[in-house]
Amino acid sequence: MSELSRWFQGINPDRIIEWLMFAAAAMISISVHESSHALSAYWLGDDTAKRMKRISLNPLRHLDPVGFVMMVVAHFGWAKPVPINPYRMTKIKSPKLGMALTAAAGPISNLLLALLFGLAFWGIGADYNGEYYFLAGPKGSAMGYLSQLLWACLSLNAGLAVFNLIPISPLDGSKILAIVLPEDSYALLMQYERYGMLLLIALLWMGVLTGPLSFLVKGLISGIGAIARPLAQLLAGG
Repeated sequence: MSELSRWFQGINPDRIIEWLMFAAAAMISISVHESSHALSAYWLGDDTAKRMKRISLNPLRHLDPVGFVMMVVAHFGWAKPVPINPYRMTKIKSPKLGMALTAAAGPISNLLLALLFGLAFWGIGADYNGEYYFLAGPKGSAMGYLSQLLWACLSLNAGLAVFNLIPISPLDGSKILAIVLPEDSYALLMQYERYGMLLLIALLWMGVLTGPLSFLVKGLISGIGAIARPLAQLLAGG
C-alpha cells in the first residue's frame, strides 16, 4: 500500500506532461511499426493484414488498451499482433524467410523514425550528451515542449528498435533468428513460443535485461546523433 501511495505522490504536472508526450510518441511509433509488418507481408503476397485494415496509421487499429497504458506509464507494453500467414506469401519461396522479412520491417521502421525525429531534435537546437537531453528553449515554452515531444519520439523508437530485436518470442527478433536455425531447432522454438512472453516479463522484472537494453539504446541514440547533428547543421546552414 505504501508503494502505491508513493507512486501517486510522485504524480505532478511535469510527470503528466511526460506521460502525454510519451503517449503521443507511442501512438505514432506503434502505428508505423505495426503497419510496416502488415505492408511488408502484403508486398510479399499475403493480404491477411490488409483485409483486416492493419495497413493504416490510425492508432486505434493497432493499440491494445492495456498494453498502451503500460507502455506510457511503465515504458513496457504491447500492441495488437498483426495477423500474418507466411504460407500465403506467393512472392517468396521460403515461408520462414518471409516471416523473418515481415518481422524485420517493424524494427527497421522504428530505426528510420528515430533517425527522422533525431534530425528534427538536433535541428531545433536541442541536444543529448550521452546521458541527459537538453531543451531547445526554456522549460514550459513552445520550444521546450517541442523538444520533449521530439525526444520522446526519438528515444521510444530507438528503444522499440532495440527491444524488438531480442530473440525471444513473440518479439520480432525470434522470427529473424529463425532463418538461421535448422528445422528441428525452429520447430522446438515454435513449440515453446507461447511461453516467450512469460520469460520476457520475468527477465524484465528481475532486471536482467535492464542494463544491456539501456546500454544499447543509449549507444543507438548517440549513433543517431553522430549522423543527425551534423546533417541538421548542414541543412540549417543551407
